[in-house]
Amino acid sequence: MQTRKLGKNGPSVSALGLGCMGMSFAYGPADESESLRVLHRYLDLGGNFLDTAEIYGPFKNEELVGKFLKQVPRERVVVATKFGFRIDPDGTRRGLDSSPASIRRAVEGSLKRLGADVIDLYYQHRVDPNVPIEDTVGAVAELIASGKVRTFGLSEAGPETLHRAAKVHPIAALQSEYSLWTRDVESNGVLAVCRELGITFVPYSPLGRGFLTGTIQKLEDLDASDWRRTNYPRFQEDALQSNLKLAAAVKELATEKGITPAQLALAWVLAQGEDLVPIPGTKRVRYLEDNMGARNVTLSPADLKKVASKLAEFRVIGERYTPEMMALVQRA
Repeated sequence: MQTRKLGKNGPSVSALGLGCMGMSFAYGPADESESLRVLHRYLDLGGNFLDTAEIYGPFKNEELVGKFLKQVPRERVVVATKFGFRIDPDGTRRGLDSSPASIRRAVEGSLKRLGADVIDLYYQHRVDPNVPIEDTVGAVAELIASGKVRTFGLSEAGPETLHRAAKVHPIAALQSEYSLWTRDVESNGVLAVCRELGITFVPYSPLGRGFLTGTIQKLEDLDASDWRRTNYPRFQEDALQSNLKLAAAVKELATEKGITPAQLALAWVLAQGEDLVPIPGTKRVRYLEDNMGARNVTLSPADLKKVASKLAEFRVIGERYTPEMMALVQRA
């Protein structure tokens, strides 16, 4: 497995990480036994970078990752988790809270659920407009100094926030959505600032929440409890039918290369720079193995030009989140 570095001084991680959210949260029913098989298979295939968060569940996903960590040598795995919401013990979410007191509470809970002594990468999940970013970063810097956290990251932060945060403490990673159908960070300054500051960019949902694989053809393909039915406008029926043209184009390009749509989509993200570490998520071994095959795909400059030309023919319909959730992303 090729490796890439988190920030200037962070750990080396596998070029393809593994998003764990769907194993416990948002994308319909999950099977814990199968999820554990996915995690073990990921390690077998050379992966080492797991992404979770306290809000996934809430708490359940960290507990699942914690069960896995008991079954493998801890040093084989780089674990990223996230704070940033006020969550009651019963799992009720109370909105954003990145106050220093909340962060100190959150880290203890995450460490306990993970069964870990230290968190390798600790992200602020969403920027809290009520707490100066300097205060949030300062609180995490204290956790780093105390040995509870190794490196700090931000998620869905804008350029100005990145600059302000980096003045307080080095930022190892910035996580935001990025894929063939979500490319905001190319034009809003986020990717440019990450490169300016030496921050590794971690694309989540690099498969467009599964859409780019071609497996979702109609709303009924999603379980009744799946968040994509309600929280992601691009999956609403009218938008979905229009966006299927883009998915068909991805499939056509992949077929020409003799690879799967998932492999094309992931290879494209990997080709955007050595400072990107995408974290496709899955809860099934067969999809994991398909995704990991992207490591063996090389897209030539001609291939990339062809992809760009083909996708320029289509317009993505619908926002990536509801208005309420969009208000939380890429804050300045």
